[in-house]
Amino acid sequence: MATRPLDETPASPSGPRTSGDPVQPGQEPADQSLLHTEGTIPGAQTPVEVEGIRLGKAHTSAAGIEGVKQSLRYVWGRMGVLRGTRALLKLNQVDGFDCQSCAWPSPDEHRHVAEFCENGAKAISDEGTRRRVTPQFFGAHPISDLLRRSDFWLNEQGRLTHPMVKAESNDRYEPITWEEAFAVVAKELNDLRSPDEAAFYTSGRTSNEAAYLYQLFVRLYGTNNLPDCSNMCHESSGAALMETIGIGKGTVTLDDFLKADAIFIVGQNPGTNHPRMLTSLEHAKERGAKILSINPLPETGNFRFKDPNPQNFNDPIRAVTTFIGTGTPLSDLWLPVKINGDLALFKGIMKELLDEERKQPGKIFDHEFIARHTTGYDALISSLDKVDWQEIIKSSGLDRSQIRQAADLALAAERIICCWAMGLTQHKNAVSTIREIVNFLLLRGNVGRPGAGVCPVRGHSNVQGDRTVGIWEKPAPSLLDRLARRYQFQPPRDHGKDTVETIKAMHRGQIKVFFALGGNFLSAAPDTEFTAEALTRCRLTVHVSTKLNRAHLVTGRTALILPCLGRSEVDHRPSGDQFVTVEDSMGIINPSRGHLPPASKQLLSEPVIVARLAEAVLGNRPKLEWSRWSADYNLIRDEIEQVIPGFEQFNHRISKGVFYLPNPPRDRREFPTSSGKANFTVNQIELLPVDPGQYVLMTMRSHDQFNTTIYGLDDRYRGIYNGRRVIFMNSEDMRVAGLVQGQPVDITSHFEGNERHAYRFLVAPYSIPRGCVAAYFPEANVLVPIGSVADKSNTPASKSVIVTLSPSPDVEAVSWRVQTEVSEVLQAQAPAV
Repeated sequence: MATRPLDETPASPSGPRTSGDPVQPGQEPADQSLLHTEGTIPGAQTPVEVEGIRLGKAHTSAAGIEGVKQSLRYVWGRMGVLRGTRALLKLNQVDGFDCQSCAWPSPDEHRHVAEFCENGAKAISDEGTRRRVTPQFFGAHPISDLLRRSDFWLNEQGRLTHPMVKAESNDRYEPITWEEAFAVVAKELNDLRSPDEAAFYTSGRTSNEAAYLYQLFVRLYGTNNLPDCSNMCHESSGAALMETIGIGKGTVTLDDFLKADAIFIVGQNPGTNHPRMLTSLEHAKERGAKILSINPLPETGNFRFKDPNPQNFNDPIRAVTTFIGTGTPLSDLWLPVKINGDLALFKGIMKELLDEERKQPGKIFDHEFIARHTTGYDALISSLDKVDWQEIIKSSGLDRSQIRQAADLALAAERIICCWAMGLTQHKNAVSTIREIVNFLLLRGNVGRPGAGVCPVRGHSNVQGDRTVGIWEKPAPSLLDRLARRYQFQPPRDHGKDTVETIKAMHRGQIKVFFALGGNFLSAAPDTEFTAEALTRCRLTVHVSTKLNRAHLVTGRTALILPCLGRSEVDHRPSGDQFVTVEDSMGIINPSRGHLPPASKQLLSEPVIVARLAEAVLGNRPKLEWSRWSADYNLIRDEIEQVIPGFEQFNHRISKGVFYLPNPPRDRREFPTSSGKANFTVNQIELLPVDPGQYVLMTMRSHDQFNTTIYGLDDRYRGIYNGRRVIFMNSEDMRVAGLVQGQPVDITSHFEGNERHAYRFLVAPYSIPRGCVAAYFPEANVLVPIGSVADKSNTPASKSVIVTLSPSPDVEAVSWRVQTEVSEVLQAQAPAV
């Protein structure tokens, strides 16, 4: 396999494997993909693909005409012009379906005709594709063949159409009826010695209705083993906010962005991960707000935005700037903080504010708010006095003048919103960092009033709603009490296992059945090889899915794929066409009604799958109306109303449009903590244990990606084209290490005396602080140790991975060795004929 260095020009749109030029079913990848055998589970990692990766010009404005062009390219190319356009016009509309990707809210009223972003368009094109993965496809592609394929190739094959089973020792999936599939699951679950030998994972795509039935079924079965994707992302936010303000959610609405004087965007890349947020930031700028971006990398979406919405073209100036201008400047200040230097930065900002408060007593801090609504102020001030400036500067990677600039911006703002995402939540000290941000806001009364508050931006469309309706391994006793009264049973009271603990338990053989309601668990989880070993030690793994992914290929002894309806598809039941609901990042409940014909007549909706599974597993213990609930989702909403606070008159209110769930800190400045007040906390700076020659690696998404779904192979905002196996590195660090652009390197992570390896990443020079590097997930997830987690939340520390780099050996020699090893491994694993 020949390796070409990253070139200086972007890949031609007609070049190999360019995003938007999908791989056709059965088509071979354009380059030589290498199946990983370095770990114990061949194919668990994504294949090595470095041929043709190019470094070109990065786009300097987010969205714009290029965003429109890419959106239409995906939608029309996969769905057709008429069908695709109709689908787009229903996306994020009250009478349409909620976007399958991020959880940024839509306006309560006056939504645009085109109320979607480029990533939303990619999501609907991905779900609405006309390609199909049929039983004939699986007949032509044994698992050993599929393991050689990239995640991009797997996803491009299309929608799953039939329930499929992989029997023990079989290398192929074969069709199975729904009745047979439910019987397989029921037998395995009912044969377990304890319900705690099973785990039930939930993806953030799952609707409120499906999630409510799911958690009820699981607790009736007898366990709280309900790991979910939140365990791997915003669990740290929930832990910090519950402790400090009494609710694990944000406290702002879209309207608050129009009233804010300053908006801090911390550890977040909205241009790629939450593009519709850029419209809110643009509107805030138009009303005079200052924006501070705090992030190790200079993300394009944090700097300039071209709003391409055609409804704005009535303004000729806006239309001109969209077509030929540079766009709206967003960030007034960018602070390139070192990876995991955010806590130190906010501590430094508060020290500057404290100095000003002492110069102007009573003029800087909101002492009335502090006295009436908070506790712990004196301890916080004492800790700020004790911390040394040199410690702050060393940890943050910023000089004092930069920190002072941020403090000046805060001093000039009466109302401040702080937004954050995974750049904060996936560190060992993530909870402490978020608590420090809350401290910063509380000092000036910036919680519970218009234009101010906390804004954790969720990364998946209903991850917050799933938690609201009961998906949690540590349920509140009050929830269990309400379930007990409503359904006349005793729910399990012991805490279950979160995602990391579930993986460990599977690896030890303590969990024998793994059921996933959505998601790509293998690729989303940390420590890829360890997770793969864990899954293969199960007796049964089951995935409810819309598309083929790697988690279907690394399985337990028996495996099932259960294909479900997508959110964009008509869900017809005996009582009529159904709709579901989701909760966005701001606690708003939205209806979602599918409009496309289902990809296959064999598909079932998630609520129906859960209900039929419950009937198969539980029988009549107790006798509940699963069939009626799955026939009419209004009845599920009636049940939610009876059990989950905030859903009073659920069906009536959702029939009128959207509604907000209660939020005491936001609504009444009430803080339901143990103290009854908002809690200041003391958080220590913790320096990462980085030795000379080591770097801190953070994992991140590319622009052609949503979570683990790979839409394409370009990342135009960072100048990467036609590939993903790249490590971003400071150019001075490259010089010191003797590395050059495009050179393949092997990455080794170090944790508690153990090493993990990821091979053949091409070095790309980038503006990132010295000592820091970055790479895309899921390719780099193999480096994230299963034991490296955030304190209190147990979230994988995917943004604080200590690594070393070494030049890769001769790639052609490695190619021959790996291909030979793969052949030997697969022959050894092949069942006897």
